[in-house]
Parts: sequence; structure tokens; C-alpha cells
Amino acid sequence: MKIKRNILLNPGPATTSETVKLAQIVPDICPREKEFGILLRKISNDLTSFCGDINKFSTVLFGGSGTASVESILTSVIPKNGMLLIINNGAYGKRICEIALRYKIRFIEFKSSKISQINFKKLEDLIKHNNNISHVAIVHNETTTGLLNDINNVGLIVKKYKKEMIVDAMSSFGAIPIDMVKSNISYLAASSNKNIQGMAGISFVIAKTISLKGLKNIRQLSYYLSLREQFEYFESNNQTRFTPPVQTVYALNQAIEELKKETIEKRYKRYIKSWEELIKGLKKLGLQYIVDEQNHSKIITAIKLPKNLIFNDLHDYLLTKKITIYPGKIKEHNTFRVANIGDINHSDIKTFLEYLDEYLNKIKK
Repeated sequence: MKIKRNILLNPGPATTSETVKLAQIVPDICPREKEFGILLRKISNDLTSFCGDINKFSTVLFGGSGTASVESILTSVIPKNGMLLIINNGAYGKRICEIALRYKIRFIEFKSSKISQINFKKLEDLIKHNNNISHVAIVHNETTTGLLNDINNVGLIVKKYKKEMIVDAMSSFGAIPIDMVKSNISYLAASSNKNIQGMAGISFVIAKTISLKGLKNIRQLSYYLSLREQFEYFESNNQTRFTPPVQTVYALNQAIEELKKETIEKRYKRYIKSWEELIKGLKKLGLQYIVDEQNHSKIITAIKLPKNLIFNDLHDYLLTKKITIYPGKIKEHNTFRVANIGDINHSDIKTFLEYLDEYLNKIKK
């Protein structure tokens, strides 16, 4: 069975392999059966092993988009007398602030540039002079621009002042190597699509097992997204509390097997090769991107729109060629975004650049 292939250059859901798509075609099964529980346990352990020791860390699965796992952490781990410090340098740092506001979680916002590295001295001074801070939240790869935040450096500061670190790794997990211990991460949020190259619909939290067990005395603000209750339920019977997206789970398992075979390091090298092809092509076309190479994740790139170019027109033109691009997300810069993740390679980027060149020449006439 041949499935039509689109080149998704949006930052997730990503283009998936045919084998991942076909993995969803399985006999119907009740997710409460022992067989399905064993599969969930395998997936949980596999995801944990990508960034930590399965004897010290655990993965808690939820049905939902990536934001579900971020919301689960924020509403489950911060004590009533605690304080959250949120590093905000893009739309997803801002989203963490919005979730905290919605649930009336006390927080301090540390605003930082959307296109350059965090001022670590200012960050440390803020943490040092606010004893009430219990947790620090940061987005690893800020999908707004492609800015890669240095979680190792932030982790050292957080460790120095004995705080717990929360990392939104939605757009980095599965491509950029992450070490939970080295970066001093207590809670990490990610999802089944993007760099894992599975289907959208499953999010997860990876956390220190000891921290998850220590949530007993912390009020869970959400019913569905209670991290403590989801963890305890899964530990007792290998099941999620509520019905999971069954077929998506099978696709995730296949995607994980493909990631294990490729390895995170080699996947990132493939992504980098595509990014290098993209940057070379942009320079040739006279287009600029806004985050410099030193601070770039090499996963998603925010590109300045030429003054005579209307994003929707470009988007629609490329869509006729089975290529999808994404709008920009910051007011200060008129941009569009191109992600080089998923089951694509540098030749797909080359194809995109050829059509982009064709479009630019067309609107010049």
C-alpha cells in the first residue's frame, strides 16, 4: 500500500515514515488488556532510556498534545508555598506563563532575548535573591525562532541554589542529546511527534522517580493531568488512568524502534545536514535568518520575509507542490519558519529551495 508523501517543513507534526503510518493498522484491542499494558511499559522505559537511567527516572504518558505534559508538570509539582521562575524568550516560554496565570501559580517571569543567549549572570542574581523560588522552567529549543537555550548552564545555576528544573523539550527531544543528570533536570516534557517522528496525540513527562513519589503531599490542580495519580496508576498496573489513543501508541512504538536504529546522534547529524543545505540556499537567494549559528538549534529556522512577499501566498503556492511551511510567531520580526525535522533529508530541502526560488522569480515579474 503506497501512501502519498508530503514534505512537512512545519515544526511538528513532522513527516513520518511509511512504516510508522502503517503501524497504526492493527487489530482492535481493548487498552486494558495485559498485552497493551506491556507495550505501554516498554514505550515508557524506551523513552526514559533516551535521556536517563530507567532505575532512577520514569516516563509518565498522557493522551494529548505536548502542551498537556507541560501543563501536567506545572499543575502537579509546585507546592502551595513554592514559586516558579519562568525563562521567557519566545512563544512557548510565554505559554508557560499563561498556564501559570490560569491556575494562579505564583511565578516570576525572566524575560530574555528571542534571538540571543540568556544573560546567565542576571538569571543567577534573580534566583540568588529570591529564596521563595522552588522551580525554574525553561524551553530547550524555542520553536518561535530556533533559539537553543543552554540547559546545561542553567542546570548548573539551578543546582547551585538547590532548585528543581522543568524543561520543555518538545522540539529537542529525540534529536539533540539530553542527559537528565548532567543538566540537573527534575521534570522534562515532550511528545510523540516532532523529532521522535511518531504521530501526534501522545505527550509524556520524564522525571526523577523519587520526585514523582514525593508528590503525595502536593495538591494536584488538574484532574485529567494529575502527574502523581497518572504515575501511581501506571506503576500499579501498566495502564493510564483514562483511555489512551491506541493506534497512536502502536505508531509511537514503531517510531521509537526507528529512532533506536538510527540513534539520536545520527538523527541530529541528518537534521544538521538538512539545515546546512537550507542556510546555503537562503544565502544564495539573498534571504536572512534571525538566530546566529552559535545559538541555533539547527532544527527550525525563522526567516525574514522580503517586503514584497505575502506569507499566505507563498504557503499556498508551496502547498500545491506538497510542501508545507509555517508562519512566524514574533511581532518584532516579520518571518516565516522552516523546520528540517521528521522523515526528510537534505534533498527534500533542496526541492523546497528550488520551488522557493521559482516563486521569488515569479513575483518579481
